[in-house]
Amino acid sequence: MGFKDYNDLKMVRKCLWKQRINDKELYYFTDEFKDFMSKVKTERETINYCIEVAKRHGFMDLDEVISTGRKLKEGDKVYKINRGKGAAFFVIGYEIMTKGFNLIAAHTDCPRLDIKPKPLYEDRGYVLLDTHYYGSIKKYQWTTLPLALHGIVIKKDGGIIEINIGEENKDPVFYISDLLIHLSEEQMQKNLLTGINGEDLNIVFGSIPSDFPVDEKVKHNILNILNEKYEINEEDLVFAELEAVPSGIARDSGLDKSMIMAYGQDDRAGVFTSFSALLKVKDSYKTNAVLLVDKEETGNFGSTGAHSKFFEQVVSEILDLTCGYNGLKLLETLKNSKMLSVDGICAYDPNYSSVFDVNNTAYLGCGVVINKYNGVKGKIETNDASPEFLNYLRSIFYENDIIWQHAEFGKVDGGGSETISYILGQYGAEAGDISLPIIGMHSPFEITSKADIYELYRACRAFFTSKK
Repeated sequence: MGFKDYNDLKMVRKCLWKQRINDKELYYFTDEFKDFMSKVKTERETINYCIEVAKRHGFMDLDEVISTGRKLKEGDKVYKINRGKGAAFFVIGYEIMTKGFNLIAAHTDCPRLDIKPKPLYEDRGYVLLDTHYYGSIKKYQWTTLPLALHGIVIKKDGGIIEINIGEENKDPVFYISDLLIHLSEEQMQKNLLTGINGEDLNIVFGSIPSDFPVDEKVKHNILNILNEKYEINEEDLVFAELEAVPSGIARDSGLDKSMIMAYGQDDRAGVFTSFSALLKVKDSYKTNAVLLVDKEETGNFGSTGAHSKFFEQVVSEILDLTCGYNGLKLLETLKNSKMLSVDGICAYDPNYSSVFDVNNTAYLGCGVVINKYNGVKGKIETNDASPEFLNYLRSIFYENDIIWQHAEFGKVDGGGSETISYILGQYGAEAGDISLPIIGMHSPFEITSKADIYELYRACRAFFTSKK
């Protein structure tokens, strides 16, 4: 072999900004992303947004197609909603379904504070709202922040009341107090895990008493306000799905405006990039699909989580409307498919460098992350993608000038995280993970690079349009 320069032999991390800084589409796309992240803060809001956009792009309700008795053909676009919190979107390709399809899955749920079923109580002139945190959070990060309430309340007659308070300038915001430093000697002796207890994450909800001769005058006034404005009573709150989330819009971050600060980028960034890529699919050889699920932060269980049979049902229905359904065809179709889980991954943070393996970590501004495996300490609950499939991704990324990097989730014994690729892989399909580097994952506001968000979108498009 002839002599080669060492730089031609080693793996070199690339800075995206050197290639994308003048790409106008990058800034247009990330402006749309910021708008999405500012408007969409719950699972239901995420699905409602996607369905509205999908309809404008010619997608049809799969249930309505089935009711008409018509068949699906190449180029048809269909969607099916899963109880308002998940959905599947398909663009039918030319090749027969049993030879497999391309799927990208992402999550609609994010860490937050859920309002308890009986949340209101009065304590010496204050009314507070009791919460139960959802997903893995650092509880102390959720105090002294402006919070908004998003969600729905189901009335006794079945009517649905939508709640969105705290996002408009005229709206009130909500607050969880922390103890002032002057009285915190005992609290300051505690560690970060126990400094704020879950039962202390109570939202200050009101302080004006009513004139009625009742014991809990402030609570009575709050209930009156809820009834007058939303026509709901205290019992209705038992049948509600209300989430306290950080108030405010997604913002540019950094003096150079290279980054985005927003709530819920892990993992709604995966929703926006994969769904936006699917909308760009036109003439496709293979069928392409996006699956949106929730419950990732609590183990992927439940009727709208990745462990449910919803996705199998949708694939079965599409098989029935294309090449005919039977159980063997379903298994054959799933086994021949290629599936990606799009998620967030912790990016190197110079403030906490000791927890990272610097040679195997993600960096902001260096592109989409290919994960061979995730999991926790010893690869527990990991998919561990095959090198053949990872090389397939590498080949289509090179063909489409996608800048990528490889990463693990911190040092081996430092912790870890799992995605849903292992759930998708149980069908026998080739399954793997691609990720967006994020600083401050699971905190109320997370930081990402605009260049990485755009590159993740481009990677999803390359996956959908590959001829391989």
